[in-house]
Amino acid sequence: MSEPPRFDRGHTDDLMSFLSASPSPYHAVANTAERLEKAGFRQVAETDAWDGTSGGKYVLRGGAIVAWYVPEGAAPHTPFRIVGAHTDSPNLRVKPLPDTGAHGWRQVAVEIYGGPLLNSWLDRDLGLAGRLTLRDGTTRLVNVDRPLLRVPQLAIHLDRSVSAEGLKLDKQRHLQPIWGLGSDVRDGDLIAFLEETAGLAAGEVTGWDLMVHSVEPPAYLGRDKELVAGPRMDNLLSVHAGAAALTAVAALGGALPYIPVLAAFDHEENGSQSDTGADGPLLGGVLERSVFARGGAYEDKARAFAGTVCLSSDTGHAVHPNYAERHDPTHHPRVNGGPILKVNVNNRYATDGSGRAVWAAACEKADVPFQSFVSNNSMPCGTTIGPITAARHGIKTVDIGVAILSMHSARELCGADDPHLLANSLVAFLEG
Repeated sequence: MSEPPRFDRGHTDDLMSFLSASPSPYHAVANTAERLEKAGFRQVAETDAWDGTSGGKYVLRGGAIVAWYVPEGAAPHTPFRIVGAHTDSPNLRVKPLPDTGAHGWRQVAVEIYGGPLLNSWLDRDLGLAGRLTLRDGTTRLVNVDRPLLRVPQLAIHLDRSVSAEGLKLDKQRHLQPIWGLGSDVRDGDLIAFLEETAGLAAGEVTGWDLMVHSVEPPAYLGRDKELVAGPRMDNLLSVHAGAAALTAVAALGGALPYIPVLAAFDHEENGSQSDTGADGPLLGGVLERSVFARGGAYEDKARAFAGTVCLSSDTGHAVHPNYAERHDPTHHPRVNGGPILKVNVNNRYATDGSGRAVWAAACEKADVPFQSFVSNNSMPCGTTIGPITAARHGIKTVDIGVAILSMHSARELCGADDPHLLANSLVAFLEG
């Protein structure tokens, strides 16, 4: 077996392209699938019978994708090594009756998805992207990647209190973007515009899952370009790294002690409870069917799951130079310091001591430094798909990720080296 590739800044360049091309979860999984296809993976339909052949395979469901590589000679009870991530990010999403407006302005009615930093969406040039469902039940991706929408902030002259009391935004009244002028608001205008944009006939679209995105492209930042600013790093950074690692391990060929898997779920930002979320049956169904397709029975599945480990890879918090007191005083993850191991004894993260050992071994093998993150005891701790995955499937799970600033902003910030350091550690983990 040949040595796996060592990712470098070229990986970060590619990440920036991936972020730009993936303004919605549906685009993210389509772009991931395209990369897998180029690496020799093939899509399998959930409605078809599966076979036990070796090679790379993947399942697409909405905004989620599960991909795995079966090495030659893999037994039915061969354990899995899983990289888990999520494709969704907090944003503004279009309501069922989108056409609205007032006082000569045409607007789009939006609903708040997840927990975005609301102020980061103000006075920013926004595009519109997502999935259109047609009368025949098929879907079509759409991406208006140009300045189309804008949420204008109120001028300070009309709200003098903002300097002393801070910005206060009402989610219903203050975040509806404008997209034109006109006092005659007509139902169906927005969807008609998107039908024309997508080259569809009028009235062909009967359903939609649409969201706004910043059209400003990712960019290197800083004196030495040691930082990257861009959208949706939480958590497409991990999806991209997981796909790169999976295809790199698959390219090695030969025998592997584990079956490497990438599971990128939707709806993490609102609780993961959906048929495409980590709290749904998707991952368990795929793993179980893989075991059975290779001639296994329940005992083989139980053995495989007992030896399986999942890395729940999601972004975490780098120490903020202006708010250092919000962090634990002895745990200050820094950007470009390597990926982070996330720990919380109340199981907001799934990491325990034995999981830490698995992660440490992978980082040592990859020659990648890692850092530890815990929350300040006085601050509530966030959570991930990690505890959900561990509890739902009974598999050992470890929470890791990349430290960033401005999490849940329309534009986040990471170190330029951390994405490829994460990818290298994931290769070592998937190899076993």
